[in-house]
Amino acid sequence: MTTDTRIEQAELLYERAVFGGDSAALATADRGLDAVEADLALARGRLVHARFLEQRAEDARELELFEHAAQLYRRLGDARGEGESLFWIGTFHQVVRNDTTTALPSFTRALDLATQADDRLTMSYALRHLGFAEHMAGRLDAARTHFEDSTRLRRELGFWPGVAANLIMLAEFAVEQNRRDEADTLLKEAAELAESTDSHGVLRWVAGARERLELV
Repeated sequence: MTTDTRIEQAELLYERAVFGGDSAALATADRGLDAVEADLALARGRLVHARFLEQRAEDARELELFEHAAQLYRRLGDARGEGESLFWIGTFHQVVRNDTTTALPSFTRALDLATQADDRLTMSYALRHLGFAEHMAGRLDAARTHFEDSTRLRRELGFWPGVAANLIMLAEFAVEQNRRDEADTLLKEAAELAESTDSHGVLRWVAGARERLELV
């Protein structure tokens, strides 16, 4: 149901409650508006995170928005929405505050909920960030497995910029394991996918990875 539809429904339910005497309609209206509020909080939180990536300045509203969305989705019994919100809570802790230990439970629960809801996009994100955690812990094989699983899901979805982003990390893992030819092939594919989807930010990441890995 779209946001506009939910708001229109709330207006109709208001009239049913006030003029029709149906007090039960209010609870239904509240649930619909809670869903709108959850969607809005999640969307606004993602915008705040995007600004962090650009400016590298923490905004406390980000965590508040994601936690509010997760609470509302949980109350609504919306596993998909709760899973996505929990992923972003984990991302806030891992990326903004550099605290992977605090982030891990959110990523793990997000993956569980997204799997239940067959939300393969959120699954791919959770796996990617769990891969970062494994890499930071020195478990390279586990990290690579998470990234490969994430990449497979993204290929199935046709999420090509996301595939390209994952290939960059897989190239870094390949270099760490002395497979430089494989790394070069992965970065070439990442560049091709980024170019074909006008993902100029990802292209910059590819160029940075080539320089960092000395594969120029």
